[in-house]
Amino acid sequence: MKETDFIFYSDPEQAEFQITCDWELTFSAQGSSTYQINADDDEEPDEDFDYSENEDSKRLISRLVSFATEFGLSGNIWQQWIAYLLISDENSYSLACERRIVDRDSTMVKLAATDFEQIYELFRNGTESDNPVLGEMLPLFEAYKEPYGEEKESAEGIQISELAARLAGTENSSEFADIVTKYYEKHGAGAYGLYRAFRLDADEDCMDILPIKEAEDISFDILIGCEEQTEILKSNTEAFLKGIPANNVLLYGDSGTGKSTSIRALMHDYYEDGLRLIELGKSGRHRLPELMAELKKRNYRFIIFMDDLSFEEDESDYKELKAMLEGALESGEDNILIYATSNRRHLIRETWKDRNDVEFSEDVHKSDTMEEKLSLAGRFGVTIYYGKPDYKEYMNIVRTLAKREGLDISEEKLADEARKWSLRHGSTSGRTAGQLIAWLKK
Repeated sequence: MKETDFIFYSDPEQAEFQITCDWELTFSAQGSSTYQINADDDEEPDEDFDYSENEDSKRLISRLVSFATEFGLSGNIWQQWIAYLLISDENSYSLACERRIVDRDSTMVKLAATDFEQIYELFRNGTESDNPVLGEMLPLFEAYKEPYGEEKESAEGIQISELAARLAGTENSSEFADIVTKYYEKHGAGAYGLYRAFRLDADEDCMDILPIKEAEDISFDILIGCEEQTEILKSNTEAFLKGIPANNVLLYGDSGTGKSTSIRALMHDYYEDGLRLIELGKSGRHRLPELMAELKKRNYRFIIFMDDLSFEEDESDYKELKAMLEGALESGEDNILIYATSNRRHLIRETWKDRNDVEFSEDVHKSDTMEEKLSLAGRFGVTIYYGKPDYKEYMNIVRTLAKREGLDISEEKLADEARKWSLRHGSTSGRTAGQLIAWLKK
């Protein structure tokens, strides 16, 4: 493998492990080609090298196919691959660009120019190779076609292909570097620069923030009948994005009324403004302080999303969560908010015993137990109620969705099916209406 003289890119001390491996695989495979990074111009290919056994070349071809399939890409996969590696690489330069607009006359930009000279050549000429494996197969990736015809690109795939197209229009490494730098300044670097939503995978020993790949792109247009609630949610979020003081939000109410969908739809409207969503499940709540410490280092606005947040009467975990929420408020992290959904307004199951704790548990102060349980919900500055639609509202949702989906069905037949469906499922929620339309489309 030929050594590169990169200053920033493919640095194992900086970049995420998989990206470092992908860079190294790309360069090790290219090391046997006429284009050799950091090779002398007059260096002749090694006649003793068995190119037919070049496993790195075969692995690179396989990786390119997997990459194209993962993101639903076609066209010049080679250039899209290099664009993907650039997006995904977290290093001193890309992270500096993420934090603020960089001075183009700074020393860091001048040092990065040497990296971009090499990457530009790789981007433009990387498919030209004397290696039998690469020479025959890499040109196929300049006009790659999916095996199943035209596939729908993922949201991340669109972002990759758009950057690759802009880079393909550059005439020199300086223009190339400027486009990459502007990308970092607008979108950031690494997984946060590509994906919209993430989940925390945590246990007692480690904590990983993993991207949610192929996350459904949900817009507020699909939410019918809860426009007032979503306007409150969007208003708070917009203030947050502008740096204006905003509140943690609790969305509560009946199941199937659009609480979780409303939060996920925020990514459709505000991803370009730097909003990212981190889903935090029950098993990872104890890692909230560490998660916040990690997120505050990045130049994004994060919403930590706790779905279906509730506690049973005998659970005491809510006390720990309340303490962590209090700590979060006191720390004043201005790039993190917590949004939660629950079917319960007060999050913790209450009993009549809580209201009469002098009689039942000999508490000196009446109803202290109840007040303690209610205090967790009080940590959310904004609470939004999502009520179950009545039958008239349910029918309006059904008709709107049917029209949107272009269903060929009479008004009478639709009303009859909607009535039977709601009786069968015991609900008139928006989710029930959506399930009906999905069934009628079959």
